[in-house]
Amino acid sequence: MVQPPPIEPSNDAAATTRLVHACNRVREQVARIVVGQDEVIEQLLIAILARGHCLLEGVPGLAKTLMIRTLAESMELSFRRIQFTPDLMPGDITGTEIIQEDPATGRREFKFERGPIFTQMLLADEINRTPPKTQAALLEAMQEHEVTAAGTTYRLNEPFFVLATQNPIEQEGTYPLPEAQRDRFLFHVVVGYPSRDEESEIVDRTTSTFKSTVEPVISGEDIVQFQNTVRNVPLPPHVKDWVLDAVRTVRPQDENCAMWAKELIQWGPGPRASQQLVLASKARALLHGRPSVAIEDVQALALPVLRHRVVPTFAAEADGITVDDLILRMIREASKKTTKVL
Repeated sequence: MVQPPPIEPSNDAAATTRLVHACNRVREQVARIVVGQDEVIEQLLIAILARGHCLLEGVPGLAKTLMIRTLAESMELSFRRIQFTPDLMPGDITGTEIIQEDPATGRREFKFERGPIFTQMLLADEINRTPPKTQAALLEAMQEHEVTAAGTTYRLNEPFFVLATQNPIEQEGTYPLPEAQRDRFLFHVVVGYPSRDEESEIVDRTTSTFKSTVEPVISGEDIVQFQNTVRNVPLPPHVKDWVLDAVRTVRPQDENCAMWAKELIQWGPGPRASQQLVLASKARALLHGRPSVAIEDVQALALPVLRHRVVPTFAAEADGITVDDLILRMIREASKKTTKVL
């Protein structure tokens, strides 16, 4: 087995300081427009730093679209929004070929008209409203950061992110995302209701003459540099072991799977879950002022990383056991093992 070259720890404290300072400034800009949702905003920042995509789930009216648009403005990224509907076609996303005539020669030729996917931050609004064929049009862009049309491959501008939303309360006329596409998302973020004080401030802002503007504080080039900084964060061996043991605990096909997981989980997370949990934890460690990944970082991100990668059995659903319940149980048991070892 070929061993990959080790990643050298980054000694550039200035790069880390600059990253943290830039993310704090982004938070300040977003807070000018969006009230609350601090945890969601942090997870979105972590996904961007980890070069990942996000699936946001929440009822209508929680400012999901506003939050993403404001984030793009504060980072000076090009932004496009696609409203997914049952009649949306793949070409409506990626682009189509049109016949164009040269007025001088009268010669006609096909020209590729780029679709809204050619942007840096793409909001796929209510992605579960469109059929799988159209949902799959995002797959290549999400994984390879490129689009193939009419035999030609087009590279997307970096950085590139897909932030998709879905409505959890209306299931009529929806198309659940295929497993292969859900696995492409780094996080499945659940957007909750604001607190009473936050909702009071929302009412005051939106029913008065209050106005605020967002200023771009970082650029796309800065984000690419920050992504490289994140990858240089050291991963201690005991944290890596925690991730591997925890993920394999909830994988029924694995010999190390827990007995309760074999009964309650039909399908578990693949290797991409371990990869993305580690990468996201590196970004979180920097944001919280740690030079290396701690088990605390992994535990904090286990829910958004794993909740769309674990499929419960019928027995679990019949007993009212949710995916979050299963992941929280996995975290508790993995933490107990770590405590005994220490």
